[in-house]
Amino acid sequence: MTRKFFGTDGVRGTANIEPMTAETAMKLGMAAGRYFTRGDHRHTVVIGKDTRLSGYMLEPALTAGFISMGMDVVLLGPLPTPAVAMLTRSLRADLGVMISASHNPYEDNGIKLFGPDGFKLNDEAELEIEASMINGVSEHLVPSKRLGRARRLDDAVGRYIEYVKSTFPRGLRLDGLKIVIDCANGAAYKTAPKVLWELGAEIVPVGVEPDGTNINKNCGSLSTEALRTQVITHGADLGIALDGDADRVALCDENGVMVDGDQVMALIGSLLYRQGLLKGNAVVATVMSNLGLERYFASQGIKLLRANVGDRYVLEMMRQGGYNFGGEQSGHIILSDHSTTGDGLVAALQALAAVVEAGKPASQVLRLFHPLPQVLKNIRVPSEMIVPVLESPEVLKVISVAEAKLEGAGRLLIRKSGTEPLIRVMAEGDSLPYISGVADEIIAAMAKVAGVNK
Repeated sequence: MTRKFFGTDGVRGTANIEPMTAETAMKLGMAAGRYFTRGDHRHTVVIGKDTRLSGYMLEPALTAGFISMGMDVVLLGPLPTPAVAMLTRSLRADLGVMISASHNPYEDNGIKLFGPDGFKLNDEAELEIEASMINGVSEHLVPSKRLGRARRLDDAVGRYIEYVKSTFPRGLRLDGLKIVIDCANGAAYKTAPKVLWELGAEIVPVGVEPDGTNINKNCGSLSTEALRTQVITHGADLGIALDGDADRVALCDENGVMVDGDQVMALIGSLLYRQGLLKGNAVVATVMSNLGLERYFASQGIKLLRANVGDRYVLEMMRQGGYNFGGEQSGHIILSDHSTTGDGLVAALQALAAVVEAGKPASQVLRLFHPLPQVLKNIRVPSEMIVPVLESPEVLKVISVAEAKLEGAGRLLIRKSGTEPLIRVMAEGDSLPYISGVADEIIAAMAKVAGVNK
């Protein structure tokens, strides 16, 4: 069945335009409510959101849909995505819902679903819910006496704060550290500063004044200039930037130099390995992670496994192989001993623990390998031409020659975009001019076959 609503991370789109309308949100609540109604017990769903203006529209619409199916609704208010996953399990709820479009601007919004185990839904579950949304569930509406009820959980923020603090190594404190924390005017604007302060840090908060329209605006993990400036201005020991729903993180050292998810994975992965806590002596990353990370792990005796792009695919490989650590270059870091999804704040605390234990400046702790030069080039082609271009003999021949040139000294990754009519060409190797030329040759071959300008 072709997907109509669900994408790679739930349902997402521009607020008040299909599928991000109140009507579709209510249908999703009804369909998901039907899917997760199993047994005779009183069913419960927890709903969290970030700080977008459209959350005020989508939250009551979802609530109405769930109540009409006989489910009680627990409203959490603004909370990070991993908090929703955690509270779904903690409250023994049948379903968890997060209203957020993550790092996107405020005009967008999305709906993510978590099963009772706190994990995101698999493809089969999403397709069955989609089918119910399309076909309707009116025959499953409960009688009036069985309608659900809605209530707010007043201590949701406190519960998550205590959970996050429990992931920090016992006996360690952040006393003496000055930390800039950028919450992207998003879901963690209350929780992240409190966690760091309660663990002893002196904090400089940034992006903690949400107004419904400023989430991720010139702040957060994808716009780090404000973070870097504040670190330098305040003479901070390091900076932490979260995205709108706080499931990804970016760090910077005391010099304002950024550290990406690959370096964070190198730090935490090697630490877990030395402690004997890295299951399978392996870390799950994606095809986008730098070859320098793979070489570093190999030197430590750690295997780097690569999943498709997307934290759900990283987690899927982790669960299938029994691994407990993985992530993405973009800053989604998953520590499955603590959380069922990426948690930017939990990951940041593990990096902070390493800094505290080393007793050295962040610049000497947060970088364990030199990343290889990496170029990413895109070519826009008509949607109907993407597959013919990728399968054309001319393009395949150029790719084959390029792979032979890079064998043992680099990598080549070619994939179609999941959101735009683009083909992405990533080349990686020891020489930036060389890999850039390799990528250009491939782009030129694709442009010729597609009949477009490169």
